[in-house]
Amino acid sequence: MTMEKQKSHAFGKDVYLLGENEYGEYLWLESPSWDCGWYWGFGYVETYTRHKSPAFFRDISSHSHFGGLVGFKNEHGNYVHHLNESPKMKETVLSNSESWQLSDLMKSFYALRKVAEIFHTGNSHLTSTPMCDLKNKEIEEHINKVAMKQIFNSVIQILSPEKKKTED
Repeated sequence: MTMEKQKSHAFGKDVYLLGENEYGEYLWLESPSWDCGWYWGFGYVETYTRHKSPAFFRDISSHSHFGGLVGFKNEHGNYVHHLNESPKMKETVLSNSESWQLSDLMKSFYALRKVAEIFHTGNSHLTSTPMCDLKNKEIEEHINKVAMKQIFNSVIQILSPEKKKTED
């Protein structure tokens, strides 16, 4: 069984319902934000004091990341690829095909964010004496201004209440 898709607003941002977690709380994905002038903040999953109505919240109850809901082995040793497989979720707003699509988009976001950071800073900063400088403004800007926006538009399209669930 899946829940109805919802869009709300909290702390000046649009938030999109992902579903209900194992504790009966509604989980909301925040819309993307351009942070500190050089990277995208995205993938933030919130619960609110009024978890069913973020627009009427008093505060955030919990802050986590989308990556914490998928990408691990469950108690049976099976890998959790998407939200609909996650033991942390009681139910979601997604069909199985949408759940797979969302996981693919989020994995792409996390990978591209790391790549954009390398092209911004010039390396991975594991040592104080890097062997090469990988700074590349052109690639960094393409990732941040083109590729990321494609991902964000697709995620919002999947989670938007205006989009009806696709059949599995």
